Amino acid sequence: MLCLSGFSVAIAFVLTPSIVSGALKEGECEVCVTFLGKFYQSLKDNDVKFTSADIENALVKTCKDAKGKDNRLCYYIGATSDAATKIINEVSKPLSYHVPVEKVCEKLKKKDSQICELRYDKQLDLSTVDLKKLKVKDLKKILEEWGEGCKGCVEKSDFIRKINELMPKYAPNAAKTRTDL
Repeated sequence: MLCLSGFSVAIAFVLTPSIVSGALKEGECEVCVTFLGKFYQSLKDNDVKFTSADIENALVKTCKDAKGKDNRLCYYIGATSDAATKIINEVSKPLSYHVPVEKVCEKLKKKDSQICELRYDKQLDLSTVDLKKLKVKDLKKILEEWGEGCKGCVEKSDFIRKINELMPKYAPNAAKTRTDL
């Protein structure tokens, strides 16, 4: 009986390799995989030498322009000037050997679990969303993403008016399909 239960545990581990290997689940490490995927592609497109030092320099340069969640990832791996830790070599070394970014992110997850907790904010479809039903926080976020402010905006209607004014400039397709303008 004891042999049978040990056998079933072994079968369970074989059938669930993600538990044993630590493989990423679907959608896990979204920011890490996306950012490093774009970064790796830019290295290939720009014919950068795949040495650890060159990759580190390129990563630091890329992270200077990163915003939002991408910047937070750069901070976690130590590619920003204000970062407290430096695990940038955990990215540059594997990429120099052309290790897939998913595997790099798996390894980073073991070093710092916060890296895989980063998620991109959901994008609103401005052509269909009812701005009146959004929170002021979300309206401010739309303006912030556009690099705009709303001086003198006190009430929700002020933010909605500002978004409607700027929509043809920043989201022209959405502005054309909206009927409440």
